Amino acid sequence: MNERSKLAQGQAGVMLLEALIAILIFSLGILSLVALQATAIQLTGDAKYRTDATLLANRLIGQMWVSGLNPVTDTDAFRAEFATAGGIEYDAWLADVSGPEGLPGVVAASDGVDSTLPIVTVRNAGEIEITLRWRTPEMPTTGEDTDTSCRRSRHCHIIVSQIARNP
Repeated sequence: MNERSKLAQGQAGVMLLEALIAILIFSLGILSLVALQATAIQLTGDAKYRTDATLLANRLIGQMWVSGLNPVTDTDAFRAEFATAGGIEYDAWLADVSGPEGLPGVVAASDGVDSTLPIVTVRNAGEIEITLRWRTPEMPTTGEDTDTSCRRSRHCHIIVSQIARNP
């Protein structure tokens, strides 16, 4: 056997091995791009819900400003209009939040379903806190994101505003 045939015999199958490694690297790259796209779609949905929550909360704050009530001097009347527990303006705003143009999955607590109703707290000195929570279509109806303080929840948005009128 000559030297060239021994060298050629030692190289047999190397090109096939290189092609398989190249296909493996290419496949891993494509799978990474698919995973990146899925994550981007999920984050875009989360951003949309957070933006909608901000717009809905700002709408209520705007209604508070134009109501003519001063939360500093007329705290009880202001709570009667806007606080969570049966406020007249709150109930009208809640219909917008839980309607088709509102946030998904905003429901009162019932059998096997955790509440995601928004909470409006009117504090002294005109400080208003609005807590909005939502449940995306893929979320279970109970057990996930039940933290009412919103510390660990991705599906929660808190807005704090100061509403005070000059006397």
